[in-house]
Amino acid sequence: METKERNLYKLDELSDYKIASNYSDVRGWKIVDADNRTIGTIDNLWVNKEMQRVIYLDVKLDKKLIEDKHKEVHDAIAYDNGKEFVYKDGDSHIIIPIGSVNINSDTKTVMANGIGYDTFRNTSRYHRDQNFDRNYERNVMRSYYPAFNYENDDDGFYNHKEFDNR
Repeated sequence: METKERNLYKLDELSDYKIASNYSDVRGWKIVDADNRTIGTIDNLWVNKEMQRVIYLDVKLDKKLIEDKHKEVHDAIAYDNGKEFVYKDGDSHIIIPIGSVNINSDTKTVMANGIGYDTFRNTSRYHRDQNFDRNYERNVMRSYYPAFNYENDDDGFYNHKEFDNR
């Protein structure tokens, strides 16, 4: 993604941003699917500076989920809308919209609402050292919510309930 078009930043990049006192800092917490199966660990938070709020959780996928024998792993060709892409070393992160999870501060666990293990296993991944673009965001959202159309909604993209953390 080009800098001029960039609208999301990792919280770790923003030294003048802090998590509000009424919210938990979930970085390092385990995330599970709707059936309590481990998806991975929250590595970072993606923030929209203009909106001044967290939009996505950056999840480092659990090794078991990546290596699941039913899924071709890295260096295997996968298909995304007819385009081929290849997983490379380090492609072990996914994004999850903040409004799609429940946070349990007592157990320090994040639970994905209604998104199953297989969906996470089949969601396209990215490398943590790279930014992603709106096409990646759309592909991920279609993976989680196939009935929604995010194609022509750039101005209000983050106004959907999936991005609401209240």
